[in-house]
Amino acid sequence: MTRDVTILGAGVVGLCVATELMARGVSVQIIDPKGGPGAQSCSWWAGGMLAPECEGFTAEPEVVTQGRHAADWWDQHTDVQRKGTLVVSLGRDRSDLAVFARRVAAAAPVKPTELERDLTQFSEGVVVADEAHLSPRQALLDLQKSLSQKGVEVVTTGAVEGQLIDCRGLVAQDVLPDLRGVRGEMVVISCTDIALERPVRLLHPRFPLYIVPRGDGVFMLGATQIESASRGSVTLRSTVELLNAAYALHPAFAEAEVLELGADARPAFADNMPRIRKLTDRICVNGLFRHGFLLSPALATKLADLITKRTEPEVWYEDFS
Repeated sequence: MTRDVTILGAGVVGLCVATELMARGVSVQIIDPKGGPGAQSCSWWAGGMLAPECEGFTAEPEVVTQGRHAADWWDQHTDVQRKGTLVVSLGRDRSDLAVFARRVAAAAPVKPTELERDLTQFSEGVVVADEAHLSPRQALLDLQKSLSQKGVEVVTTGAVEGQLIDCRGLVAQDVLPDLRGVRGEMVVISCTDIALERPVRLLHPRFPLYIVPRGDGVFMLGATQIESASRGSVTLRSTVELLNAAYALHPAFAEAEVLELGADARPAFADNMPRIRKLTDRICVNGLFRHGFLLSPALATKLADLITKRTEPEVWYEDFS
């Protein structure tokens, strides 16, 4: 059977695109030399925060509006925790918290211990109640499993059939020369002496931290943002800064066990906005910067509309064909 669409890349974008197209009756195949999602993909090292309002503190308004439906989309495919985002700052950085509260309209003042009883060292904070988070690795595996049950396997090689959709991330620089790498590093730790129910963002002038609970005393700390396409191991400086920030959030993290250190380069265009770019031989979906899980559902939906309805997306679409 000849497929309608061939998708290159089995990261978060490729799997979301495949899922959305299959839901509309479009037959697909996925080709990825790595064989599917795993530690070799930058999606594997994501934070998994579905936090459009918080991202709007620094990102363009389209990120907020397009990201607001992400939690609903993901909720159809994997476990989503809808417990909001707590934002705090150290006493010396209290002005940063005030600026955040002014810029993020959905942020409401809160006493941190009302939400997280262990954060007793913080007297002030803000909460964005409608935000959510998920486990990126489980989400990727859930999408892959669902596609497999529908007869769509990730193969390492094969002939292109039908329309070619390129979701290869930074590897696609061979056809997207204006794509650049933005390095991100993260740490996974285990600490049973502190419990958190929701992502916590610690505002800091040099290395802002977010910490995402993964359950059973496991937390993900992230993430640096370095203008580099290097995909090497986590650097000593970044490790020290991330762990120092965690200690500043709560002293109990000083006794945490480090489970993983991870780094990768995220694909981005000059304005840090994603693109659905139509070329002569393919359609590229790329440049999600640090918003992979937040914006992939919107991009997948727009791409599916383009394929099935011939409806050109109202944002982030470029026709270079």
